[in-house]
Amino acid sequence: MEEHNHEHHENHESHEHTVHVHRDGKRNLLRNRPWVVSTFILGLLVILLILGSLFNIFAHSISADKASQKILDFATAQGLTATVINVSSQGSFYEVVLSIQGSDVPVYVTKDGKYFTSSLVPLSADIGNSSSNTNPPAQEIPKTAKPTVDLFVMSYCPYGTQAEKGILPVVKLLGDKIDFNVRFVYYSMHEFSQGQPYEPEMEENLRQYCIQKDQNAKFADYLTCFLQAGDNATCMTTVKIDKTKLNSCMVAADKQFGVTASKNDKSSWLSGSYPLFNVDKDLNTLYNIGGSPTLVINGVQATSARDPASYLNVICQAFSDGSVPAECGQKLSTTAYGAGFGYNVTTSGTTAAQCG
Repeated sequence: MEEHNHEHHENHESHEHTVHVHRDGKRNLLRNRPWVVSTFILGLLVILLILGSLFNIFAHSISADKASQKILDFATAQGLTATVINVSSQGSFYEVVLSIQGSDVPVYVTKDGKYFTSSLVPLSADIGNSSSNTNPPAQEIPKTAKPTVDLFVMSYCPYGTQAEKGILPVVKLLGDKIDFNVRFVYYSMHEFSQGQPYEPEMEENLRQYCIQKDQNAKFADYLTCFLQAGDNATCMTTVKIDKTKLNSCMVAADKQFGVTASKNDKSSWLSGSYPLFNVDKDLNTLYNIGGSPTLVINGVQATSARDPASYLNVICQAFSDGSVPAECGQKLSTTAYGAGFGYNVTTSGTTAAQCG
């Protein structure tokens, strides 16, 4: 009502009448446009929810030291040898840098200490103008005297087998100058056997895991043979795999990682469609693995074309200064093998495709 005081010659009665009409106008406006009320209430609720979430995050925050200890305990529980290098605040997260096998691996822990992720994707105002806005920025691969190279696959994934065929010549060339491991994506999605979904892939994953674990000197030769036609029986005989030792390992690993149990429990399947294969689940979580193949070098996801020359180049860049072996100067094939089994070459440009 004070807004009308400067009109001092207006009598009190007319002033009250004006206010009365003004209020009735508001009532009519709201009655004729109910969405105005709904929009206002919805906006208020959103604000309250945001404020509530922020209050919950900050009210239940733990210290940086406790956050780093929680992620260190998690890594230790997964069988990893890790130490904390640095902890810093990153908005609603703590960035905890772990040293694992000589590599610095950043992990982001929510400030309530309940969740973690291996990467943060920035949401900037001009993200829609970016040509590569679907992926986080690539991390620089740390350099070490003996790089650790992990290739995550599903044993029957055609793109995984393509990657294995491309990288095996490099593995054989560099030998013990690198620590190479075939790892397995944490779920299966290929091959059926007598109505049993994914059983051949899960069994072959276990077979390769055990050959690599207990008969490692024969693993590269077995895998080279298997990638020709997927004939594991012939390849085990050709490479002279100790089948007694292999069967014992497969039974123990099946029980340890619940492979058959996961296959039989469809309620546990990923998205209700794919049975879990948890042999390397801890590393899948740590490195944010989402498909086959995924290459990880010194704890960081790396990209490479799938021909031997490209794999040699990207792996050799991970050697520290003064430790680059002479083999890195050799020339390997620049042509990729085709997806699936068999050693036919390809020019189809499938080097970016994944199963997952």
